[in-house]
Amino acid sequence: MSHHIVEATDVRYAYSDGTSALNGVSFRITHGEAVAIVGANGAGKSTLLGHLVGWLSPSSGTIRIGDTILTQQTLAIIRRTVGMVFQEPDDQLFMPTVFEDVAFGPVNMGLPHDQVHARVASALATVGMEHLAHRPPYHLSGGEKRAVAIATVLAMSPDILVMDEPSSGLDPRARRRLIALLMSFEHTRIIATHDLDLALELCPRTIVLHKGQVAADGPTAKLLTDPAVLEPCGLEKPLSLQGCPVCAATGRQS
Repeated sequence: MSHHIVEATDVRYAYSDGTSALNGVSFRITHGEAVAIVGANGAGKSTLLGHLVGWLSPSSGTIRIGDTILTQQTLAIIRRTVGMVFQEPDDQLFMPTVFEDVAFGPVNMGLPHDQVHARVASALATVGMEHLAHRPPYHLSGGEKRAVAIATVLAMSPDILVMDEPSSGLDPRARRRLIALLMSFEHTRIIATHDLDLALELCPRTIVLHKGQVAADGPTAKLLTDPAVLEPCGLEKPLSLQGCPVCAATGRQS
């Protein structure tokens, strides 16, 4: 399934003021992988995601989705394959009702009425939000908005999901539901996150960015427990692996 492959080759990008954001990023993600993109603020995570969906174009290097190199001319093809879930659901939800938000993409694809309804029903059922179809999005909780935002992307039937900080702002229960939902997907998933516990639980592979470069790329459980990887990149172990600070302090005093 080559159309599910995401490949970056020596991708470089600088902002208009000359600030370098990506400095030769290369990786290859294959069908069905769940890959976390982690790094401190300013490491280049959001800039990289912008390239994967064609919002930004590299100064040099290439982004390839399947057999197609991402260019302005191939954007329409790429965006049928790659779906982006924004960090802020309110940036993705703008219609009067949940149903209309989820239907927006299929309608603009020119699908017939019955197919639009079928896609909306399927997407909302997948995220467990079919009961909210006729609610205004601004009346939803943070977790509900996040799930509906994912449904708006699923309705487009992408092969690859790109997500920017999907657990941001969620309470523990909503976060747990989100992780369970994302674990159920067979899509290729690329998730930029500061939530290293989510990365540890959801993504077998992690790419660590530092100053616009790939500092490490490998098994999540190995990278996120290695101080030699984490400390130079301004990262710490996931909270679940840090242990109780009170117990640690008591141990030092004993």
